[in-house]
Amino acid sequence: MTDEKNRRGEGRRISERNADHVRAAIRDELAKDESIDAAHAPDAGTPVDAAPVIELQNVFLAFDTPILEDVSFVANKGETICIVGESGTGKSTTLKLILRLLIPEKGRVCIAGKDITPLSFVEALGVRQKMGMVFQGAALFDSMSVFENVAYPLREHTDLDEGEIEQRVREKLQFVDLDPDRVMEQLPSELSGGMRKRVGIARGMANNPEIMLYDEPTSGLDPLTTGTITRLIMKLQHELNVTSMVVSHDIRSVFRMATRVAVLHDRRIEFFGTPEEMAASDDTYLRDFLGGN
Repeated sequence: MTDEKNRRGEGRRISERNADHVRAAIRDELAKDESIDAAHAPDAGTPVDAAPVIELQNVFLAFDTPILEDVSFVANKGETICIVGESGTGKSTTLKLILRLLIPEKGRVCIAGKDITPLSFVEALGVRQKMGMVFQGAALFDSMSVFENVAYPLREHTDLDEGEIEQRVREKLQFVDLDPDRVMEQLPSELSGGMRKRVGIARGMANNPEIMLYDEPTSGLDPLTTGTITRLIMKLQHELNVTSMVVSHDIRSVFRMATRVAVLHDRRIEFFGTPEEMAASDDTYLRDFLGGN
C-alpha cells in the first residue's frame, strides 16, 4: 500500500514538473512573440471594438448522451478564440453550432447579436455567407485546380464576373503567401500539406467573411509549416480584423495566436481567459492538461 502511494505521489510530482516546464516554455514564447506582434497590433489610441460577434448562451446539446452542457462564451470583433480540450469533448461540435449545422436543444447561438437557432434553412444559408470555414484536411476538391477551388464559393454565392473572380482569387492566394502564377493551375495532389492548408484558408476567406472558423488547421504539419499557418491566422486578425474561432490540439500555436482560450472538459467550459491567465493558473485540471501537452 505504501509503495502504491509512493508511486502515485511520484507520478503527481512528474506531472507537476511537466506542467511547470510547459508553462515556462509558453511564457518564453509569448515574451518572444510580443516584439513580433507589436508591429501588427492596433494603435494604442484606437478603441477596441468590443461588440460581440459570436455568443453561445447556456447551450445544451445531446445525441444519445449529452455532448455540451451549459456552455457559454463570447467572441468579440477581431478576437481569435481558441477552443482546446481532450478528444471527444465537443470542440468541432461547437463550430457546427456556430455554422448552424447543428441546433442546440437548449440555449442560444447568436451571430452579430441575432439568435440563429430558430432560422429557416434559407435564412441560415444567409448567415453562413458571413463565415469562412477551414477544414481539418483542407477539404479541397481533388479534381479541381487551385484556381477553381478558391473560385468555387465566389461562383456559388456572388455575381462577380470571371475577371473579378480571377482578381479575387489572385488577391487571396497572395495574402496566404502563394504565387498565383505558379499554383493556380496545379491540382491539390501536386501541393505540399502546408500549401494545401494555405489554399484552404484562401478559399475560406474568398467571400471576405467577417468570421473565420478553423478545425485543427495545423494538424499533421511539421513545426515550420505550423508556424506559417499560425502566422496567417494572426495576420487575418491584425490586418483584416476578422473574428476567428480555432479548434486545435497544438497548445503552443494556441498560446501564440489566441486572444482568449476556451477549455472544454466534461461537457462544460472549464476555463475561459487569456493565454497568460491560463499559463499562470493553479487549477489542477489545467495544470494536468498543460503537462500532458
